[in-house]
Amino acid sequence: MTLQSISDQVWLLPGAVASVVIEDGVGGAVLVDTGLDDAQARKLLRGLEAKGLRPSAVLNTHSHADHHGGNAFILAKFPELPVFAPPLEAAVINHPVLEPLALYGAMPPAELQNKFLLAPASPAQPLAAGQQTVGGVELELLNVPGHAAQMYAVRVGEVLYAADALFGAEALAKHPLTFCADSAAQKASAELLGALSGIRRVLVGHGVPTEDLVALVTTNLNAYQQTSERVHAALAQGAAGVDTVLARVAGPESTDGRHGAAAAQPGRGGGPSGRMAA
Repeated sequence: MTLQSISDQVWLLPGAVASVVIEDGVGGAVLVDTGLDDAQARKLLRGLEAKGLRPSAVLNTHSHADHHGGNAFILAKFPELPVFAPPLEAAVINHPVLEPLALYGAMPPAELQNKFLLAPASPAQPLAAGQQTVGGVELELLNVPGHAAQMYAVRVGEVLYAADALFGAEALAKHPLTFCADSAAQKASAELLGALSGIRRVLVGHGVPTEDLVALVTTNLNAYQQTSERVHAALAQGAAGVDTVLARVAGPESTDGRHGAAAAQPGRGGGPSGRMAA
C-alpha cells in the first residue's frame, strides 16, 4: 500500500485504519495516527521514504489502540520524535492499561490484554485544540469528543481529517452500530464538522475519502441515532447487566432486526465495544 496524494501537502495511507501524512515543505512530515501495530507503521515509514520525507512529529487524534499502536515501532526508529495528543487521551497513550481498565472496570483479564485494547506505551505530550504548529506544520485541531472522551479532527486548508468523529458510508453499512463514550457529544461533533465551510476533501479513520462532507455527516448522524434507538429499546426491556443489554442491542429484537450488528464496531479495532452510551 502506497501513500495517496490528497493535496499538495497531505497524503493518505489507506487501510483498516487510515494514517495521514502532512508535509512541512522542507522535507519533514507530521504523521497523524499510526495505525494498530507495527505493520501499519512499517508501511507508513516506507511511504515516507519513497516520497523523500522524514517524520517530524506524531499526532494521535485519540487514544484508541488502532490509532496509536504504531507509535512504538516509529519511535524505535526515531526516538527523539515528539508525540502529541489531546490532554486526556495523552494520559492513556502514556499508560495504555487505562483503556481496558476503563472498559472492564478492573485490571483487565488476559482476553483484554491484546493489541486492540492495549497498545504499547508512548510518551505523548498534551496539546490544546485550536491553531497549532506541530512538527513545523500549521494546522487546526478541532475538538470532536464523543467517540472518545477527547478527540481532535485535523484541518489543513481545504482538507479535513475527521478521525473517528465520522465513519465512511461503507464502514457504517458493514458495522451499523458505532462505539461511543458520549452519544450526545458524538452527534454534536458530527454537526460541528458538517457546518464547516471550504472543505473539499474529507478523510476518515475508517473508510475512503469523499468530497461530500454534508452527505457524510448526514449518514453518520442517522447511524448514531439508530444506535441510540437500539440502546433505548434494549433498556426498555427491563433492568439488566451491561452484557445482557449489549446482547439485546445486537440481537434479533433490535430496532431493525439485523443480527449481530454490534459484534464489530467501527473505531474499536474491529472488536466488540464492551460499552455503549446513548
